[in-house]
Amino acid sequence: MKKQPYLFLIGGILSLIIAMGIGRFAYTPILPLMQKDLSFSNTVAGYIASSNYTGYLLGAVLAGAIPLKQHRTIFLRICLLVSILTTAVMGLTYSHSLWYVLRFLSGVSSAFVLVLASGIVLDRLAVLNKTSWSGLFYGGVGLGICLSSLCIPRLNRLFQWEGTWIGLAVVSGILVFFVWIWLDDHSNAGEIKATQEISAKSPPTKWLLWLIIAYGLEGLGYIVTGTFIVSIADKTTFFHRSATLVWMMVGLAAIPSCLIWSILAKKWGYVKSLVLAMVLQSLGMAMPALWISKSSFIISALLFGATFMGITTLATTLGRQMNPTNSNRTIGILTAIYAIGQLIGPILAGVLSSFTHNFNTALIGASSVVLIGAGMLLNGIQFERKSQGILSKKNYEV
Repeated sequence: MKKQPYLFLIGGILSLIIAMGIGRFAYTPILPLMQKDLSFSNTVAGYIASSNYTGYLLGAVLAGAIPLKQHRTIFLRICLLVSILTTAVMGLTYSHSLWYVLRFLSGVSSAFVLVLASGIVLDRLAVLNKTSWSGLFYGGVGLGICLSSLCIPRLNRLFQWEGTWIGLAVVSGILVFFVWIWLDDHSNAGEIKATQEISAKSPPTKWLLWLIIAYGLEGLGYIVTGTFIVSIADKTTFFHRSATLVWMMVGLAAIPSCLIWSILAKKWGYVKSLVLAMVLQSLGMAMPALWISKSSFIISALLFGATFMGITTLATTLGRQMNPTNSNRTIGILTAIYAIGQLIGPILAGVLSSFTHNFNTALIGASSVVLIGAGMLLNGIQFERKSQGILSKKNYEV
């Protein structure tokens, strides 16, 4: 029993590696390999990406709307299998239409996995009074990005892009075995009651609207860098066909970032930490537009990797604490508004880049949107300061 807290956490990490790091984000580094071999246009590539974002949005909405509290483990396992299968079949077909369907289903499954795994893991961590461990859990996305970045070049050399998809599916199939036996939902009424006490440290539920809007702006802004940073770097003279190095930097920075932000949140407060993370991300996003050099892309990638999953960690953990009795719904709403932003961001960036013939305006615009979101959260710091003062007084009296 003593190992159980660690095992369910590892199972949660592996679920994010499968559905997010591989199932969702492996498309970015595999796309150039597919285009090189099949010569399909950037327009088709954009449609494939958009189909994934659309599926992610639908999955987030359904995961938040459907009452899954009693069946989270079953649905999680089904969605993990769908993620693995859609990854494998991507390497078995050359049909654009089928790719749209596969990436759409992959998006649906990845959203479900994120919401369900987050609900299970965060609920269990709250009961164990280990909320700060949420950073370890969300680090699974960065770990998955890094793992896929390491596997893809070797798999491509051996089996071409088709075998790369299938090889990643095999890796996911091995990992899902451990998720199956380690990640299970054991929440009960007593545990939910315990989590309600923890929410006393959070802003009032009515403030949740500010968090939702700010998180939507984060989704709108971050996805511009998340979608185009490798392509932008590849068009410069600094990388000489090694632009995947930028994506590797994103993954490496993302691995420890969630844990670091969770530790900072425990010390400073979740709202204050979230504001700082969004400000740093905003700075990193604008950097390639303001300072064109190899260093600027590396620093931008590191700042982006160090914040994009950290922001998700902070926002979802905070949202869950504000509404602990219905964590799935709250996380689902946050994920859905985030996904809406993701759908709009690349379209606006594409239009702006067409007019300006570069991504500078799009990057600065995306950076400004994230900065506005950070500003909207500033009024929440007062709630944490007041609640922390009350808690300190109570602890002193006890």
